[in-house]
Amino acid sequence: MNRKLANVKFVLSILLSLALGNHTFGNTRLFEQKDANPLAEAVDKLFAQWDKPNSPGGALAIVKDGKIIYKRGYGMANLEHNISISPTTVFNIASVAKQFTAMSILLLARQGKISLDDDIQKYVPEMPKYDSPITVRQLVHHTSGLRDYGVLMGLAGVRNEDYYDDDDVMDVLVQQKNLNFKPGSEHLYSNTGYFLMSMIVRRTSGKSLRDFAEENIFKPLGMKDTHFHDAHEMIVPNRAVGYSPKSNGVYRINMPDLDVIGAGNLYTTVEDLFLWDQDFYNNKLHEASADLISQMLTPGTLNGSEATKYAFGLYINNYKGLKMVSHAGDFAGYRAEMIRFPEQRFSVICLANVSNLNAAKLARQVADIYLADQLKPDEAEKRLPPILPSQFIKLSEQELAAKTGSYRDPLTNDFWQVSSAEGSLVAATTKGNFKFAPLSRNHFRSTNLNPVRELVFETTANNLMLMRVNTDGREPATFEAVTPALSTAKQLAEYVGDYYNDELQVIYKVVIENGKPFIRLGYGRLGNNFRSKNPLTPTIKDEFNGNSVSVKFIRDKQNRIRAFMLNSGRVKDLYFIKR
Repeated sequence: MNRKLANVKFVLSILLSLALGNHTFGNTRLFEQKDANPLAEAVDKLFAQWDKPNSPGGALAIVKDGKIIYKRGYGMANLEHNISISPTTVFNIASVAKQFTAMSILLLARQGKISLDDDIQKYVPEMPKYDSPITVRQLVHHTSGLRDYGVLMGLAGVRNEDYYDDDDVMDVLVQQKNLNFKPGSEHLYSNTGYFLMSMIVRRTSGKSLRDFAEENIFKPLGMKDTHFHDAHEMIVPNRAVGYSPKSNGVYRINMPDLDVIGAGNLYTTVEDLFLWDQDFYNNKLHEASADLISQMLTPGTLNGSEATKYAFGLYINNYKGLKMVSHAGDFAGYRAEMIRFPEQRFSVICLANVSNLNAAKLARQVADIYLADQLKPDEAEKRLPPILPSQFIKLSEQELAAKTGSYRDPLTNDFWQVSSAEGSLVAATTKGNFKFAPLSRNHFRSTNLNPVRELVFETTANNLMLMRVNTDGREPATFEAVTPALSTAKQLAEYVGDYYNDELQVIYKVVIENGKPFIRLGYGRLGNNFRSKNPLTPTIKDEFNGNSVSVKFIRDKQNRIRAFMLNSGRVKDLYFIKR
């Protein structure tokens, strides 16, 4: 009888451990922490749409006072083999990796092998010599002016799923004749800086960034499931496959296939990132340098001593009244966010394997739940005040018509066509049509937008109409009224032709189809010839906007089209000459 009772107790103990534990077996989630408390339940609701056996999802760790107080996996790491996501699942964290590259550079500086104020020519002499030298420090803080290699590779016809390595990237970078701006004069995020930092690590330490980080960061902190992925064929145990949604609940595999590291391409888990998070309080990596962490968290400055918000691979911001240190990651099918509230000793780590999961937004929503009693609206976030329906007024058709027309942001080349309909203004933009209802003759508020936007019209002393666009939580933008281009079939025909850029060594074609202009890659670096076309919308004379690009055509003294200048976000003023 005693033996039978002992057997029953043993079976019951096994069942109980399975119910309370945090492991996976087949496609069943076991041993996973699920606290029965209102805060955890509220968090689970945020991730509910991905917490399904037929959906990719993400992993989450919530950290408070040196401990993980909640961790969970949502959805599937591998849809083909029915493997669930758990806190030990390995994800590509994309640009969240930059803080590890930055720490490697700081450690090299502490070892006396580099100086942050050295000219990068000292370590990467094959880079072009520009009018002003570029320092290692400017690479760190995105103030170098270097064009972003990811955008350059994309413009050259290289896709996320295409293979390329360090040599391919350097081959493009050494051809760049110009910078986006004078080094130190502006801040513009550029992956090129962090790629070059990986080269500097290799050339000054004699080790790859992968090996240097393993020896000096990951191993000392016990981050056993973390590595820079500089060999795309390498097998990674417990790796989540990256996915992107198609339609009707169907997904496609979306995995990076490159060996380039520094700016990203690091694999890790939420549990390993917890160990890294705690080092910002404990400083185990370089105990002899008490100021190592404070330097890591010091934002860069511009030439005029104006501070940026970007430190060493980390953004330093305020979120709803609290100091927040953060960085997001976004590449192929992976999304990542890690946010830390140092004064509250509270962090949220969110890693995902599906491109429609907004890890940055979800991490902040988790913080909203756990820090609800400490958060408050932050004036620095430029929040727009709430509006009641009764505050909207009615304007005459003539009053509305006075605000219609074409508007252009001279800084970004964004172009809005404003018309009136049903007592409101309608702005046609590259991102859709936005409706604005009047609060006064010159003040309008969006009625179908998130985040909320408002328009404020004013006329300058030179009789120029300005449209100021205020967006909830963002910097305002100023658009100027412009005369739109009137492009007839004959005028459009002037732009048709092949255009060559020697910095990318590619040919772009401008074509007219059904009376509308398009631009497409005619010949890329991989010898490919993409048939996908980018529609061009005329803005002002000789200028067009497309998807993620703006194009300005250039005429010679005889008024003939001879070239165009292309801008695309982190790449400015690429010159294409007509062949």
